[in-house]
Amino acid sequence: MKFSTKAIHIGQEPDKETGAVIPPIYMTSTYAQEAPNKHKGYDYTRAGNPNFTNLEATLASLEQGKVATVFSSGIGATTAIVSSLSKDDKVVIANDLYGGTYRLFSRVFKQFGIDFSTVDTQDLDAVEAKLKTNPKLLFLESPTNPLLRISDIEAITTMAKKHNVLTVVDNTFATPYFQNPLNLGADFVMHSTTKYIGGHSDVIGGVVITNHEEWKEKLDFARMAIGLNPSPFDNWLTTKGLKTMGIRMERHFANATKVAAYFDNHPKVKKVYYPGLSSHPNHEIAKKQMSGYSGIVSVEFDLSFEDSMKLVASFKLFTLAESLGGVESLVDHPASMTHASIPKEEREKNGLSDGLIRFSCGIEDIEDLIADLDSVLKQY
Repeated sequence: MKFSTKAIHIGQEPDKETGAVIPPIYMTSTYAQEAPNKHKGYDYTRAGNPNFTNLEATLASLEQGKVATVFSSGIGATTAIVSSLSKDDKVVIANDLYGGTYRLFSRVFKQFGIDFSTVDTQDLDAVEAKLKTNPKLLFLESPTNPLLRISDIEAITTMAKKHNVLTVVDNTFATPYFQNPLNLGADFVMHSTTKYIGGHSDVIGGVVITNHEEWKEKLDFARMAIGLNPSPFDNWLTTKGLKTMGIRMERHFANATKVAAYFDNHPKVKKVYYPGLSSHPNHEIAKKQMSGYSGIVSVEFDLSFEDSMKLVASFKLFTLAESLGGVESLVDHPASMTHASIPKEEREKNGLSDGLIRFSCGIEDIEDLIADLDSVLKQY
C-alpha cells in the first residue's frame, strides 16, 4: 500500500456502531466501566482516546514504524523522550536545532541535571568523538530549521548503534512523504504534526514513532503522567489534514524548487539555503536519503538589517508569521521570532545570521508567489 492510500485508509475504518465513513470525534474525558478497571480499552482521555489510536496507526504506517504515540505538540513529543532520562545522563544534540527545542533542553531539562552538548552533525568525525563520551541519546534534525543543513542519517545511526546510543531524528521539515529515518537506522522519529502533517495551520500536535515496541508503554506513560495529551478534536483535525498530505507535499516541493531558483538568480540575494539546489553543500546526501526536498527555502539578502526587517513585512501572499507547513505561504525572521530563545552569540557561531529570512512555500499558484516576491524586491 502506497503513501496516500495509507494516509486515507490506515486507522480510518468506518465507525462500527453507525457505519459512518469518517470516524467521529470522541469528545469525552472519561469512559463507562463494566466493573472496576474493566473497560473497553480506555478509562480516561489523558491516558488514551480512540482519536489518538486512529492517528497513531496512520502515522506509524506512514513512517514505516511499528508504534506511535501522539502528543499535544512537537515539544511535548520531545519532552516525553527526554523525560525517560535520569540526572547526569548525557545527550548530544545537533548545533542547528529549532529554537523551541533548544530552549526546552537548555532552560528546562538542564536544570534537572541532564548534560547536553552540541555537535555539528554534518561532521561525522565530530559525531564519532561525541559518541565516545557515552551519551544516552543523539538528537538531530535533517533538514535543519532554519539553515536546511543535511546530515547523513544512515552513517550517523550506524555509528550510534556501535556505541549503544539511541538516535532521535526530528523529521518535521522532510515529512514522511520525502524521508523515513527509521529505514535509515534511527531509533525514534518525531514530528511537530502542527506543520506539514496537519497542513492547514489550524491545530497543534506532535508524535513519536519507533520500531522499539517496548517504548510504546514508556511514551504513553509520559503522556499520561506529565499531561502531554492532545485533545480528541485536535487529533481528528490532524487526521483530516493528513489525508491530503501526499498531493500537498508535491505542490510544496514544486513551489519551493521554483522559489529557490528565483532567489538563486536574484542580484539582491547573498545566499540561498535549499537542499534541492545542486549548490547546496550536502545536496548529494539529500539525494541519497530524500525523495524530494520539501517546501522551506531560507535566504540571506544583500541588504542592511533594517531593510531586511522592512522586506519581511512587505509581502502580500507570504504572511509574516511563525510556524510553517500550511497550505498558505509564510515568511519568518528566525533571529527575532522562532529562534530568538537561542543567544545571539550561539546563533552566529552556528551560522544563523540576523539577516536570514525563512520562506515556507504554500500551495498557491507559483506565478502569484513569484510575482509577490518580485514586486517587493524591486523596491530595493
